[in-house]
Amino acid sequence: MQILEFDLDGEYIELHQLLKLCGVVDSGGAGKALVSEGVVHVDGAVELRRTCKIRPGQQVQALDTLIRVLALPPEA
Repeated sequence: MQILEFDLDGEYIELHQLLKLCGVVDSGGAGKALVSEGVVHVDGAVELRRTCKIRPGQQVQALDTLIRVLALPPEA
């Protein structure tokens, strides 16, 4: 399984966008389709909402990839 860390610059990112930006899928539409298939897990539970808001501290698993969402440190 591939483990990725995604540094989030903001309060949240929508699930289908996260999948696209991390390279799990090629497009946001493909991300929405993957979520609709019921194969995406957020914090261990199946997530069917394509625009679910993912926040720092959460983990997303899709196919053979685990994404850990981290908060960007504040600028000094």
